[in-house]
Amino acid sequence: MFASRAQHIKEVIQPALADGQIVLCDRFTDSSEAYQGGGRKLGSEPVLALHQILCGGLQPHLTILMDSDVAASVNRARRRNLTLKHGRTQSSDEGRFEQENRAFFGRVRNSYLAIAQREPERVAVVDARGTVEETHRQIMQVVRRKLKLPAKAG
Repeated sequence: MFASRAQHIKEVIQPALADGQIVLCDRFTDSSEAYQGGGRKLGSEPVLALHQILCGGLQPHLTILMDSDVAASVNRARRRNLTLKHGRTQSSDEGRFEQENRAFFGRVRNSYLAIAQREPERVAVVDARGTVEETHRQIMQVVRRKLKLPAKAG
């Protein structure tokens, strides 16, 4: 994962940032820290060391952590993966992770929350237990604050 991430940083992210563009990523080192460090019990230190060596320590200016209870998250992922199997390609990582037990996902969630607590200026926790519209509204508020944009009227 880190080799791919390092290549992506060099070939896509750094040039875009140099051009003054905003870069959005679906997952970054926090995901590796949560899944491998927490879920797989490797600890944060080796993951963060690899990140420093291979990614130059590059960090997002904002990370949005969509938090939900473990059971709801696992059920949503399994439903999504069933849909993907019946029409589109499924990521092998996604399929592999969905086989994990709830204890694994509990450790992942706790790791994400620990990262948010450690770096509150960068990681915004959004309650994702509501509707898609409610979650979207919260995310947009976080992004507007970070970009110093006026709040949306109405």
